[in-house]
Amino acid sequence: MNIALMAHDGKKELMVQFCIAYCGILAEHNIIATNATGKLVKEATGLPITLYMSQAQGGVQQIGARISYNEIDLVMFFADPSTTDAYGPVNEIGRLCAIHNVPFASNVATAEVLVQGLRRGDFAWRDIVNPKNKNGKKASAR
Repeated sequence: MNIALMAHDGKKELMVQFCIAYCGILAEHNIIATNATGKLVKEATGLPITLYMSQAQGGVQQIGARISYNEIDLVMFFADPSTTDAYGPVNEIGRLCAIHNVPFASNVATAEVLVQGLRRGDFAWRDIVNPKNKNGKKASAR
């Protein structure tokens, strides 16, 4: 599965702690993240993470495009409600996830439910939407 991680500044440490707690499960999947969040998680966990631009430079839009092309299977965007205009990017990513049937968590409680479902294999149906070849990479559309 391809998992996207994003977090507002006030929730980055929570994302790091979450990824430390579930490192064993996350290690079995491909992780992408916006730049600052991804660097912090990578440093704390050692997980291989593909880094996108920072949120301010267009990382949310890059991940949004991947969602639109059904290349993302699960999104965790830890939102900080005290941030000015906190829900603009969260709402946009949430909207794209709703359109493309991508499981989405905007807080740690929902993320825990989703990661446990990931562990159990509850999202295997995403392989129908987002087929991968034997190496676990996205199959090319020809």
